[in-house]
Amino acid sequence: QVQLVESGGGLVQAGGSLRLSCAASGRTFRSSAMGWFRQPPGKEREFVAAISWSGGSTVYADSVKGRFTISRDNAKNTVDLQMNSLKPEDTAVYYCAAGALTSMVDHRYAYWGQGTQVTVSS
Repeated sequence: QVQLVESGGGLVQAGGSLRLSCAASGRTFRSSAMGWFRQPPGKEREFVAAISWSGGSTVYADSVKGRFTISRDNAKNTVDLQMNSLKPEDTAVYYCAAGALTSMVDHRYAYWGQGTQVTVSS
């Protein structure tokens, strides 16, 4: 099992940056693919970024490509999401998730954090 706790959310102006972090506990973190998803207000949850267990492979949603960077530190059991050039449409609750395979599909992830709110003002 993997337990996940997100941090780093907050309020930022458009064009600004935030760094989200997800701290994981559990023996299987280092063999787990990790993903970030978000749920904008009144909308469905959507994929943001994912990274393989080794960190050697990453995938991004088109809407964040070139602005967001996912990374992981298996020694520290953390996965981060660096978000630059933030836009009001990035406003959402952001969730990290752990799963067996790197995927853009939320049901492929078995473990989820509680989420952290990101609000981007215009």
